[in-house]
Amino acid sequence: VLGRVLLLQLIGELVRGYRDNETWSLQLLNGTRIHILPTMNPDGFDEADTHCLFSQGRFNYNGVDLNRGFPDAFAGLRKLQELNEEQREAEVRAVMDWLRTETFVLSANLHGGAVVASYPYDNSNRGFDLMGVASITPDDDVFVHLAKVYSYNHASMKQGNLCEDSGPFRDGITNGYHWYPLEGGMQDYNYVWAQCLELTLELSCCKFPHQKELPALWMDNKKALLAYIQQVHLGIKGQVFDSSGTPVQKAVVEVEGRRNMCPFRTNQYGEYYRLLLPGIYTFRVMYPGHEVLTETLSIPYGPDQYSAMKHNFMLRRTTSATFHSPADPSSSCNYTLHPKGGSATTRSTWSGLTVGFGLVTLLQSLIE
Repeated sequence: VLGRVLLLQLIGELVRGYRDNETWSLQLLNGTRIHILPTMNPDGFDEADTHCLFSQGRFNYNGVDLNRGFPDAFAGLRKLQELNEEQREAEVRAVMDWLRTETFVLSANLHGGAVVASYPYDNSNRGFDLMGVASITPDDDVFVHLAKVYSYNHASMKQGNLCEDSGPFRDGITNGYHWYPLEGGMQDYNYVWAQCLELTLELSCCKFPHQKELPALWMDNKKALLAYIQQVHLGIKGQVFDSSGTPVQKAVVEVEGRRNMCPFRTNQYGEYYRLLLPGIYTFRVMYPGHEVLTETLSIPYGPDQYSAMKHNFMLRRTTSATFHSPADPSSSCNYTLHPKGGSATTRSTWSGLTVGFGLVTLLQSLIE
């Protein structure tokens, strides 16, 4: 409930800042594509009452918790399940399809009932990913950084003990699995299948705050929301070109030491994006019929300049079969982007990205 209000306020603040030629808004909106979904569960919102802790609204009209309704990579490993999209709720299918129309890079979903920034994984196969009682992604350092960006820019989240019935959370953040295991959550799905790093932001102890509290809650979260969006410019971006200079789709762009369940691949315009902390990284770029390209790059901190480091990879053709696609341990990693309203050559939804590689961030609110 609160997330819906905050996202509407965020839209107003972005538009107001741009209209008034404020530097922060001009820099953010001229270099970032921002998609906002104020409510993913309108049925739940309509059913919600005003009880602080036991408010109705978790389920949609069909009685399904949407944040338990996405494909789960770990469940797929155990049960050999396929994505089975046609069997999922209409709201879930709509979000899954939406993720195929854009190359989302960073996202967040907004919940209530606690005050903490939670990061993947939410689930585990109780194997390679576990570290103590946390389920760790290959990009754990980036996720921890992103969560702290939100908690430390929030008015009080970093205290970690704001709600009587949840916490304490050190630095106001938590690994999702460490907090409580969850199957079918959206943040794991976005990371595994859509190459999009997502946090779950729990923003109020009360699930249905009183109207008089909303202005203060907006001020508590305003700086954090803007700072988080700016983190989409963390790391590196660019294109992968084949030997003839043509951008190639589905080239694997792998960072040494960060083998993801589903390999990060270029989109239909040959574009890749990797959120990485400043440092030195070795990249392996693979595409059929071409030599494996290995390059070591030093990546600076991009958010201050509202631009990640730009680097293109140029491949060389080979006559031998040297390309080996990384194994996909999840049930399916075939997640091809489908541009809206046309073929792969249609660029109506990507205007302005040819030179600037504008990064995309997604914010959405779930009743939870």
